[in-house]
Amino acid sequence: MKLLLTSAGVKNTSIHDALLGLLGRPVADCDALCIPTAMYGHPQAGPGAEAWNFIAGRSEAPMTELGWKSVGVLELTALPTIDEEHWVPLVRDADVLLVSGGDALYLNYWMRESGFADLLPSFTEKVYVGMSAGSMVMTPRIGQYFVEWAPPSGDDATLGVVDFSIFPHVGHPMLPYNTMAAAERWAAGIGGPAYAIDDDTAIVVADGAVEVVSEGNWKLLGG
Repeated sequence: MKLLLTSAGVKNTSIHDALLGLLGRPVADCDALCIPTAMYGHPQAGPGAEAWNFIAGRSEAPMTELGWKSVGVLELTALPTIDEEHWVPLVRDADVLLVSGGDALYLNYWMRESGFADLLPSFTEKVYVGMSAGSMVMTPRIGQYFVEWAPPSGDDATLGVVDFSIFPHVGHPMLPYNTMAAAERWAAGIGGPAYAIDDDTAIVVADGAVEVVSEGNWKLLGG
């Protein structure tokens, strides 16, 4: 699977170019599925307007509105009640997965509970675009700094698809506590490499290589 792990979606030309490089063809030729599940577990997002804005392409994090050939919605919380034959083919046929921000641990829980996480190793050519929590869920852990929703496991572990953690939204004007200094303190307790990234930065993971694409501010921490 090819990963584009962003803080706030496809915010600039450099990130958009990185997306095109992963797709290998125009956005208009690709079918997308968007996954809003992470929003429901976060107190500042939740169900309602924010989820609708993400799906409708009206959020401040460009994801669904990029001009895809088609955009569908995959709601992970519904999947345990649906026969796999009704949703697994849709996931397999999609060219790209667009995964919203929100609560990374809530998203991790439902990726596992729904069976979606079990499919990830088979997505060799699919492109996964994460935004904030949608990116963090692919890491080994998020750190207590970002724990809002408490999972049954009681820990902060996520999927571990990549071997680094992510501190998103560095320097965001609405998140004054998300400073680079705060990221450095967070990284000291993560126990592995980590990237602190702002909203103009993304991390590309493809063919075993990791590349940072940025028109903003970022830093590799720990390791």
